[in-house]
Amino acid sequence: MKKNNYDLVIKNGRVMNPESGLDSVMDIGINGRTISIIQNNNLLGHKVINANGNVVAPGFIDMHAHGQDTENYNIQCLDGVTTALELEGGASDIEKWYKDRENNASINFGVSAGHIPVRIEVMNDPSLGVLPIGDAANKSASEDEISSIVNKIENGLKLGALAVGFGIAYTPAATRDEIHAVFEVAAAYNATCHVHIRGEAQTEVGIEALEEVITASLITGASLHVVHLSSSGRKNAPVMLRIIEDAQLSGLDITTECYPYNAGMTEIGAATVGNWRPEYSDFIWADTVEQLNQEKFEYYQENEPSGMIIMPMIPADVVDECVNSNITAIASDGYIKNGKGHPRTAGTYSKVLGHFVREKGTLSLMNALNKMSLMPAQRLEDRVPIMRNKGRISVGCDADIVIFDPNIVTDQSTYENPISPSKGINYVIVNGTIVVNAGKLNTQVFPGSSIRGIISNT
Repeated sequence: MKKNNYDLVIKNGRVMNPESGLDSVMDIGINGRTISIIQNNNLLGHKVINANGNVVAPGFIDMHAHGQDTENYNIQCLDGVTTALELEGGASDIEKWYKDRENNASINFGVSAGHIPVRIEVMNDPSLGVLPIGDAANKSASEDEISSIVNKIENGLKLGALAVGFGIAYTPAATRDEIHAVFEVAAAYNATCHVHIRGEAQTEVGIEALEEVITASLITGASLHVVHLSSSGRKNAPVMLRIIEDAQLSGLDITTECYPYNAGMTEIGAATVGNWRPEYSDFIWADTVEQLNQEKFEYYQENEPSGMIIMPMIPADVVDECVNSNITAIASDGYIKNGKGHPRTAGTYSKVLGHFVREKGTLSLMNALNKMSLMPAQRLEDRVPIMRNKGRISVGCDADIVIFDPNIVTDQSTYENPISPSKGINYVIVNGTIVVNAGKLNTQVFPGSSIRGIISNT
């Protein structure tokens, strides 16, 4: 064998591939951005990582990552994420969104065509953040406006948007006619609808809202992915899990996700929040981590409507049931700005590995890896062929790899310090390039590439 046969070799690691079930100590040889060989022989390479005592797994794929900038990419990379996708909120100008990130990302990135930003644009909403605060939240669209919304989303899909994103809880005035029209264009382009269902103020928590989008999926034929089921359903989430399982058994293409925390986060001016309620006294202002009373809540809502609040609201047993369910993928719903935000951005994946796999023993390691890598890849791969090369440790697949110590991996981010990096994530490789080396982030490399769907010229 020729010396230094591979660009990078990972030696002596416990290689785990959720697609094939491989779970064995092996060596991996990587050339360029691709896995070239997996075997138990002694491989030689220009660079060598000794992964003895570590798990070597597919890099984690986050389908619900709102933080699409350098700060968030780097924070997530330290948690083992190699692909971060914004599929709920999405974007309106797809071409510009991708251009802004090319050659400037530590991990892979991608976006949906977003109903929220398109509705904001069409209805001239004076939004100060990413969520509507005017007509896009509170006014039903006219036939002409619905036509414009559909056309803009279709154009985004033609340009390779990964899916169609919805935040119906934030656009409560959107009618079923409008939602069905957007589902129809998603179906025409084989794009999954990633939906934040209506909120508590608009329906019985979760159940009626879930039935609304299942009906839209049945009528239009569009695939459906329900985001953050635990926070959308709260105490009703276990019932909603069973509804989704039954729908799957009946042949509906529906999936869901959750994050391993009991608190959500959103803009204080969002329609789903509304006016002060006594139960909001547990809410936290993310910038200062202060607990909100009515006076502070109303001040911030009036003066900083795009500011973020953290909302403890999900029963612990619901979080456990959702994370442990066989039908849920793991997704962070994360967003950090200037070091402030929810700890789930920095800790989602290591929290699953440390708390649910090692400490509680309610989730097998292979099942956890499946939820965090293969399931997200499979959800997208029909429209996004490149995803067939991700979420797996297989010859010919992209070398997106996380190497972690299963005995110590854990989250360290908190509400007080939401960007504290995870412990035990020792190496992260993105498209064959080492980005996290012995637990340290290399901020001088940008191997992340764009993840896009099929581009249509028609």
